[in-house]
Amino acid sequence: MTQPKPTTTPQLEEPKFGFNDYAERLNGRAAMIGFILTVIIEYSTGQGLLTWLGLK
Repeated sequence: MTQPKPTTTPQLEEPKFGFNDYAERLNGRAAMIGFILTVIIEYSTGQGLLTWLGLK
């Protein structure tokens, strides 16, 4: 038995740009990952990040 086709179009939200909850959550998670990776690099090499990058 086939399913009936919908008779109305779904009400989809318009895409959001700029500051919104999803973008803020994504940026926060990326910042946390970057911070943890920086700590891991400093711990494993015994040098600070600037030294590791050759800036100091």
